[in-house]
Amino acid sequence: MDIAATVQQIASQLISRRERIAFAESCTGGLMSKLATDLAGSSVWFDRGLVTYSNDAKHDLLGVPKAVFETDGAVSEACVRAMARGLLHRTPATYGVAVTGIAGPGGGNPGRPVGTVWIAWVARGKEVRSECQVFKGDRDAIRQQTAEVAFAGLLALISE
Repeated sequence: MDIAATVQQIASQLISRRERIAFAESCTGGLMSKLATDLAGSSVWFDRGLVTYSNDAKHDLLGVPKAVFETDGAVSEACVRAMARGLLHRTPATYGVAVTGIAGPGGGNPGRPVGTVWIAWVARGKEVRSECQVFKGDRDAIRQQTAEVAFAGLLALISE
């Protein structure tokens, strides 16, 4: 996948409609925001990226209920969906993407191995979409694959 070309397609559509996006990143640690801002002029369509790596950050900045961490964990559908909803609630963006996962090399367990990533996409006035992926590779590969799937899903959402 040519991620730069995907970002360019996203940018073109958002610019033509005067819409903006925001990211809530955990396991990618700002990679998605970096890839978006690699494109000159991204301030026209990219509103902000929040790196909410800790549970406290997810709670404080995105409003993820503390009960989610206790019942479902930070790497869960409940968490990523709450992150996405909180992102749009707290920003003027039209679209949002949230990611949370285990990039490794540690932190995995039999139920949630290293490479487990939850991604959520949201648009104002629409339901949150989410999916779980289990990526293979080292920490960098898992982060890169997460960004690729996140951007591909965002392009699909804004192209509807």
